[in-house]
Order: sequence, then structure tokens, then C-alpha cells
Amino acid sequence: MARRLFRFRRFSTQLLLLLAGLFAIVQASVYLLVTRANEANAREHIAQNLRGGAENFRLNLTNRIEYLTGFAMVLSNDYAMRSVIIKEPIDRETLRSTLVSYTERMQFNEDSVLPIIALFDLDGEILADTSANRELAGANVAPFRHLIAKSTGQDLEQSSGYCYLGGKLHVVVLAPLYAPRPNIAGWFGLAYPIDSFAQAIKQTSKLDVTFLTNPATGGLRVLSTTLDTGMAEDLVRHLNAHPDRTEELSLAGEPYVTLLEPLELIEEAPASIALQRSLAAELAPARELERVVLYISLAALLAATGVAFAIARGVSRPMQQLARHTKLVAEGDYTQHIDLPRADELGQLATAFNQMTDGLAERDKVRNLLGKVVSPEIATQLLQSDLKLGGEEREVTILFCDLRNFTGMSERMPPTEMLALLNRYLDRMSSIIERHGGVIDKYIGDAIMALFGAPIAIPEAANRAVSAAREMARALDLLNRELVAEGKPALAFGIGINTARVVAGNMGSKNRLNYTVIGDGVNLASRLEGLTKDPAYASPVIVSEATLNAMQPPPAARELGEVLVKGKATPVKIFALSAKGETRAPYTV
Repeated sequence: MARRLFRFRRFSTQLLLLLAGLFAIVQASVYLLVTRANEANAREHIAQNLRGGAENFRLNLTNRIEYLTGFAMVLSNDYAMRSVIIKEPIDRETLRSTLVSYTERMQFNEDSVLPIIALFDLDGEILADTSANRELAGANVAPFRHLIAKSTGQDLEQSSGYCYLGGKLHVVVLAPLYAPRPNIAGWFGLAYPIDSFAQAIKQTSKLDVTFLTNPATGGLRVLSTTLDTGMAEDLVRHLNAHPDRTEELSLAGEPYVTLLEPLELIEEAPASIALQRSLAAELAPARELERVVLYISLAALLAATGVAFAIARGVSRPMQQLARHTKLVAEGDYTQHIDLPRADELGQLATAFNQMTDGLAERDKVRNLLGKVVSPEIATQLLQSDLKLGGEEREVTILFCDLRNFTGMSERMPPTEMLALLNRYLDRMSSIIERHGGVIDKYIGDAIMALFGAPIAIPEAANRAVSAAREMARALDLLNRELVAEGKPALAFGIGINTARVVAGNMGSKNRLNYTVIGDGVNLASRLEGLTKDPAYASPVIVSEATLNAMQPPPAARELGEVLVKGKATPVKIFALSAKGETRAPYTV
């Protein structure tokens, strides 16, 4: 009964932890979904407002144009105005006074800005105007002259457009002065600053409005805006740097969704109207709701976590202990064992874990021992294969290296000193061979048999073997200088290298295997090493023609002629290489 109760508690703990985790995931997912939905809705709502604001702006402009056009048509049929202009000479002061009186009668209700009215003759020269700051002086007359030419050429009763007057954007309307119809005695021009109702648009649509010049006119600048100075500067800076990315930008650290609308001007580069809405302001109500949802979710999660933690505490500690030991095993430390005397599944897992680490320690011990007996590559090949007898054909470069007069030297030295000297020599030579990608097949007394291309195929095997031989010669010179300084005899060696197709694989009996290569090419490499003892060749490194042909690019070599090597029925062409010639940097494997 007690065991069943224990199992039930364990199951309950796991279930509670699972439910707490699922609850947290569900709450987080709901919160993220609500947040994303709110942001998407806010952006869509802002986009609709921006489009509505743009439409509202266009509608306001249309209303202004219609109003100005209607008033211009009233002026064009005014008898008093007609009487003044046809009278010679023209009384310009009377004309201006009449125009000012008309201007005061057409003031718009929503603002105090008055339009500018000007009277032009048929050649586009100003007869009188109501501008107080000479907005229609100089080049500012050009838009009206353009409309006069357009109306005259297309026989239009009225025309309109947008232009800069005094550095501000204006909507301008042109209508003829009949004296009487259909005779035209002059032209009425009316201008109204369209940026003056930006605040009205913001009040009705909650959008910020900014009027901007076109960058092509010599640099983007703000003509009028409802933004504060810092935000307006950020807007100009962003649009100058990223004119193609205006959908969402940061102004004074606050995200704003932006709609940029062009405004075509008369004979000038288009201006721009930026309508903007703060994303933070749009999201403010939703963010408040999100905070309420977050607080409720956190409170529920904390309660669920407290219950689960109280029950799962007895499970988490053993799991942490298992995690720590797993990390130690991953780092190669198999000496630590888990002390977890429990009868449940965690106790069984700890026992299995300890057994696994013992097995891994035994495997590494075998691998380390095997790697010291044979080359690491051969050890890996043996551990990974199914240890069957047999092999495969492959092209390999074989290097044989043998010390000269070592037998006589060993007779004159104590065995321990001789063995230490031999190990010192073999250690340096073996390191060089392995750096160049070679594999030590075996040591035969003071001789080394190395393979390039087995058990792992490598590129440029012949080049690697020759490069290794040359570095071995330089290393031997350095070792000899050390030996002479120590009062010991210098060493000399001979190297034979051959490239051939051989059989590589596991050789021996079912109970004892040895990875090696066999074939006529191996025997030839050994014979070439033996030829280095012949003073007639005067070379410590002799290679076969096959090795020379396999090298890319072929090195400079001295041909030694053809020799009939013992065990070969046909002569073999051999070559001598400079033992200390130029070579590549050690190959990496």
C-alpha cells in the first residue's frame, strides 16, 4: 500500500509540474496573441485614419478651390471692377482698395487667414494685389502667368493649382475679368495658404500633419507641422536618410505610422504632405487591458508554480544532480558517480548512469592504449569497423625511413641510453609525419613505415610524403646539433618513397589483427630506402618514378637511372630529391 501511495505521489508531482508548465505556456501564448492582435489592429486603424485624413485633406483643398473659384467668378462679372480697369489711366490704389474690401468679405469661418487677391493684365503683369508682405513680388508671379497661359491656350474659364508663395504652400485660382463677355480685360488670381488648416485637420482626425518641400529642390525642410520641433527634426533626418521607408519611423524615441502624400506644384518639383499617428497613443487603451491580463496571468502562474514547486522539490534535486554529472561526462570526466539511493525510476536512472560512465571510462582506456600502440587513425579505423579479416585496394604513398649504422652505435652505448636516444629520434620524426597527414603503420626497430592515403584517403598524398621527408631531414640536423652538444654521436638516415596500388586492411588471424598494407609497392619502397646506403647515388631520399608522376607540380629531381630492385622482374626508374629543399608548410589534417 505504501509503495502504491509513493507511486501515486510521484505521478501527481509529475502531473502538477506538467500542468503548471502547460498553464504558463497557455498564458504566455494568450498574452502574446493578444499583444500582436492589438498591434495589428492599431496599425490597421491608424492606416484607415491616415487614408481618411488624406481624403479629408483633399476634400478641404477641393472646398477651398471651389469657394475661391466661385468668388473669382463673382469678381469677373463685377461692374465696378470692370469700370475701374477700363478707365485710363488705371487707378491702382482704387483697384487695391476694392480688392481688399472683397477679401474681407470672404474670410473663412474656421480660421482668420485671408486669401490674397491679385488683378493681372493680359500680359500677366500685376495691376493690384492685397498681399501685405509682397508675396506676389518677383518670381512668385510665375505660377499665375502659367495659369494665364494655360487658360488662354485651352480656352478655360477658370484654372487652379498649387505653388509656393513667400515660402509657403498655396492653392491658387485664376478667373478672367470680362469687359464685357466674351472680351477679357484682365485676370483675377486668388491664393490661399493650404498649410494654415493643419491644426484643424489634427483636431478632427487626431493626426499630425507636416508640409515638406521636395528633396530635389535643395534639401528636405519643414514648411509647417503640428509636431514639436524635435520630432520635426527627426522626421526630416529620417526622410533624408531613408526616403523609401516611411511607413513606420521613430520620432523622439516614439514610433509613428506615416503616410506620405505628394502634392503636385505648378512648374516645380512636388511637395509632400506627411500624415502621422503615434502608435503608442493608439495602443494606449489596449496596453492598459494587456497589463490587467498580465497581472492576472502572473498571479495565477505564481500560485500554480508555488504548488508545483512544493511538490516537485523532491524530484528537481535529483534531476539537477543528474544534469551536473551529465556535463562532467560530456567533458570527459568518468570518475564521478551519482549517489542517489532511491527505489523509484530516478534511482534506477542513477544506477544506469553510473554503469554507463564505467563503460565509457573502459572504452576510453582501451582507445588511449590502442592509440599508443598504433596510430590514432588506425585505432579509430579498428574501433569503428567490425574487425573482419580482409582489405581493399587503394593508391597509397609508402615512406620507409631507416637509421644508418644504428646497430654499431647500440653496441657502444648502454641499452637505456640507446633506447632513450631512439625514442627521442622516433618522437620527432613521427610528429612530422603525422603533421603532414601521414599514418605510422609500424616501427621496425629503428625503421619507420608510414602511409599517406590509408586508412583515410587524403589529397596530394605524394606531395605530403615528400614534404614530410624534407622536414624530417631538417629536424634530424637540429637533433644532431643537440646530440653533438651533449657529447653523443650524430645520426643519419635514408628514406625511400613509392606510390602504388596496394591492399589495405586488417591482416592476421581471427584472434589477432593488424591494420597494414601489403603489395609489391610496399616492397619497392623498402628497397628504395635500402638504395640510399649506396654511395654511388649520394642521396638520402630516393623516390620512384610513380611518386614523381603523382606529385603536382612535379619537383626538381635528379634521375638516377634504372635499377633492377631485388624482387622485381623489370627495371625501375628512380630519382634523387634534395633532402633539405623547399617544401610547403606542414599540411593540416
